[in-house]
Amino acid sequence: MSTAPALDTAPLDLALADLRAHAEDWTGTPLTERIALLERMLPRIADGASAMVADAARAKGYASASGWAAEDWAAAPWALAQTVRAYLHVLRRIAGGHDPIPARAVRERDGRTVIDVFPVTVSDRLLLNGFTAQVWTLPGTTPEQARARAAQVYRGQRPGPAVGLVLGAGNVAAITPLDVLHKLYADGQVVLAKMNPVNSYLRPHFEKVFGEFVDRGWVRFVDGGAQEGAYLTTHDGVDTLHVTGSERTHDAIVWGTDERADERRRENTPRIDKPFTSELGGVSPCIVTPGPWSAADLRYQAEHIVTSKLNNSGHNCVATQVLIVPRDWDGTERLLAEIRRLLRDLPPRADYYPGAADRLDAMARAHPQAATSGDGHRRLLVPDITDPDDPMLTDEVFAGALGVVRLPGADTPEFLRAATEFANDRLPGTLGATLLVHPRTERAHRTAVNEAVTALRYGTLGVNCWSAFGFLLGYTPWGAYPGHTRQAIGSGIGFVHNAFMLRDVEKTVLRAPFAPAPRGLFTRSPSLSPRPPYFVTHRTGHTTMRRLTAYTAAPTPAKLPGIFLSALRG
Repeated sequence: MSTAPALDTAPLDLALADLRAHAEDWTGTPLTERIALLERMLPRIADGASAMVADAARAKGYASASGWAAEDWAAAPWALAQTVRAYLHVLRRIAGGHDPIPARAVRERDGRTVIDVFPVTVSDRLLLNGFTAQVWTLPGTTPEQARARAAQVYRGQRPGPAVGLVLGAGNVAAITPLDVLHKLYADGQVVLAKMNPVNSYLRPHFEKVFGEFVDRGWVRFVDGGAQEGAYLTTHDGVDTLHVTGSERTHDAIVWGTDERADERRRENTPRIDKPFTSELGGVSPCIVTPGPWSAADLRYQAEHIVTSKLNNSGHNCVATQVLIVPRDWDGTERLLAEIRRLLRDLPPRADYYPGAADRLDAMARAHPQAATSGDGHRRLLVPDITDPDDPMLTDEVFAGALGVVRLPGADTPEFLRAATEFANDRLPGTLGATLLVHPRTERAHRTAVNEAVTALRYGTLGVNCWSAFGFLLGYTPWGAYPGHTRQAIGSGIGFVHNAFMLRDVEKTVLRAPFAPAPRGLFTRSPSLSPRPPYFVTHRTGHTTMRRLTAYTAAPTPAKLPGIFLSALRG
């Protein structure tokens, strides 16, 4: 009987000892030098971007010049450069003697404090015209408190030296480096990042990007699987943890996997009792509000929905899994027809994440009536889910399966109330949700839409915008809706990214144009934004995201025309 080889802990012990020896040095690094470190990081992101994308594309089974690789530009070098830019904006404000957040960005609305966190710069308004993000704070938080508590680690409450452990995710390339940035700059900790075996090929790229931090003993990257992770989480040299993964991963760390795991959970006696934040996914909904959608609207929003499903082959923690539609709306069948066409006609790609094929097989067996597209790259559409125990409603698929739930509602307010209740009470997870609503419908039923936006219990809610966009912006907090506990962890605890370093966060509300330019004029939601380059149907998304990454890393006006021309051709 074979046994697992003994774990060589010496490299892990050495990495933690080295970080501990340099933790006080990071704590004492002045703000001006922290800013300079980020400024010097941006050229390294730009220099290594093409190689990072090429390795990611190769690992996922397509060429780096493929249209699919647009997602690798968006969710790796661009997301990293954008988040560095966000931290730089805030830290430069503080260094200049200003509050992190301008007073005009914080206000009270309907008894709640909301903070405008995007757009911030002129470039934001040009390149993502019509896209906005607001952070809603917890009830009872005043505007004065929101401003006073922002970025406290740089305003007299700098924490003492500490070593943070980041257990990296294997699906989206930017997750691990963005978590490292958050630990360094928001939490003030030096960081050991354990790569996920699925994308450990990215480790050399991250070590180059964080080169100065590695050289000065503030960051270490290590490889390893479950054995290494288990060893590190209980190590005396680790003060805090952050993990991106599944509820099962969290529970194994906190409660263990032996015969006493359930007892520990019942008695709330965890194996580890260190500060622990987490982002754990769930079953994410997209709610389709009935309205006067044209044929062009139906095609565009079908592309939007399919993007939210097939981006990264569905291996995303906020991939749309349940489409909530009005049962009696005349647009429902036409929308589903457009979705079926796209699932059938889009080019094939591999389901590369471990276990994805098995999960798709299980869903196909559970739904013999599902529409199946693809040969060797299965895509499932389950057109009418009615069983409350259907696995599409209870289990995160993390692959290319989309379920449809049809709810009654004689009018828009009734449907929105039913859809909100269904999403909140029937679907596990609170990380992200998407609400699609025609501008004319929102104007006609403003109260009902506002009530839905307020009531939906998700850490990020995208209105006419896939919630995953909040992961990319840097300014926006990313995490589950507050209220989970370690005994019932749900989608996790805490927020990352959050460049303004806001406290008392309840949720982020994103908004985007319902229709692209120039058609937005006809829906009375005008903007300059064409079809977003991260759409899986964008014909020039690869080129657009490559140019946008170069601009974000080193912005010059001369680069803007090329971005706009490429985006418009998509």
